[in-house]
Amino acid sequence: MVRELNYTTISYVLDSWEAVRRLKNFEETVGVILFKNLFKKSPQAKVLFGFPIDIDTDSAELLNSKRFLMHACYLVQMIDTALNMVGPDTELLTEIMLELGAKHVRYGVRAEMFPVMGESILIALRTTLKESFTAVIEEAWKETFAELSGDMVRGMSAAR
Repeated sequence: MVRELNYTTISYVLDSWEAVRRLKNFEETVGVILFKNLFKKSPQAKVLFGFPIDIDTDSAELLNSKRFLMHACYLVQMIDTALNMVGPDTELLTEIMLELGAKHVRYGVRAEMFPVMGESILIALRTTLKESFTAVIEEAWKETFAELSGDMVRGMSAAR
């Protein structure tokens, strides 16, 4: 559960996320990097988001697609919302993540897809934060993502 994160971990994640939020068009910038990597590492994810499995992840057709940009921005907004709840509202956040997991069963998401999403988030953060994305911050993100996605996977299991 998210409440098991310690203060230092939460602090590293929130401070680094605040640096991301200061970037111009951060939602689109981070979201596009994240989704391009997700689609490269897991082509079947393209289908879950309504794209042909064979679409080139670097193509203008994908990158200029309103649907692609909408998904990219929306996911970053969801991350932002979740991170705003870490700390003061962790019990509510855990409930929301469980419900979100149950909802994702209907979309065809499987538990084994979460590590690829986690890797894609780390790549997006590493790309945007550059040298300020240290090994310590990366570990904090890994731990936080493991907690958040763990709650989603538990919600998915309960929904099946």
